[in-house]
Amino acid sequence: MSRTVQITIDAHDPAMLSRFWAAALGYVIPGPPGVPLAEGVDALAAWDDFLARIGVPPDQRNTRSAVEDPDGVGPRVFFQQVPETKIVKNRVHLDVRAAPGLVGEERMAALSAEADRLVALGATILARHEAQPPMDAGHLVLSDPEGNEFCLD
Repeated sequence: MSRTVQITIDAHDPAMLSRFWAAALGYVIPGPPGVPLAEGVDALAAWDDFLARIGVPPDQRNTRSAVEDPDGVGPRVFFQQVPETKIVKNRVHLDVRAAPGLVGEERMAALSAEADRLVALGATILARHEAQPPMDAGHLVLSDPEGNEFCLD
């Protein structure tokens, strides 16, 4: 029997990272349990209201957050607050499939366009790796706003 996975990312600011990754992946931030959200309602604001109503102190309201694939296909990404700062390169990272099936200059142009979009959201471009057939079609390495590396491929 197969299992589903949730990807968990340590963070200083879970809400900020959930906003970034929701926009980066086309995911949504789920609302609080039992709280239907009208279209256009900020899920994180709904969470803050919900947590205040159940007595969670303000300094504990941004300790976790998540994003989910609205189609239910991709894994849930969970962000948990940790006190320590990221020091070295991630041992596990996300590969964001931004140019599947594309090759050569068309592929790299698509990856560059997606990188520009993500930079506008707070990402940083770290490296560009040109195609080296037959094993590497070319990819970009970026970091999210807290410095977690990920690839555009």
